[in-house]
Amino acid sequence: MSIEQNLKKLNIDLPKAPDPVGSYVASKIVKNLVFISGQVSFDPQGKLIKGKIGNDLNLEQAQEAARFCALNIVAQLKKKCGSLDKIKGCIKLTGYINSADTFVDQPKVINGASDLISQIFGDGGKHTRAAVSVNSLPLGAAVEVDAIFEI
Repeated sequence: MSIEQNLKKLNIDLPKAPDPVGSYVASKIVKNLVFISGQVSFDPQGKLIKGKIGNDLNLEQAQEAARFCALNIVAQLKKKCGSLDKIKGCIKLTGYINSADTFVDQPKVINGASDLISQIFGDGGKHTRAAVSVNSLPLGAAVEVDAIFEI
């Protein structure tokens, strides 16, 4: 089954790929790699999920925010490559979590993104990863995730 067909099977509608909010590009192809700039936690309606995990948002809300980051990553991939069927696999995700000092489940938050990438890309969705706690994120976002894919 193609990746595009799998999206339909999973009943996933990709959002419009968000435009960059600074002086950078949303994606860049170098040889056979696609680098996707950090995608913050915009939901499908374009509303930014804001807040500090462990204070303003709980783990489940943070995982949903990370899932929205992954949806935006896939939307950027499709915009850059034209078709997701050109993607061989995900190499790496790096997740940044706007978390309270006492919050220690950053890896569980980024599972929201990792699980979605694995569902969409199957074995090609298996990737390396980092999950990092930060004091704040652009626009007050709860989560930001960047990615590297192979084409």
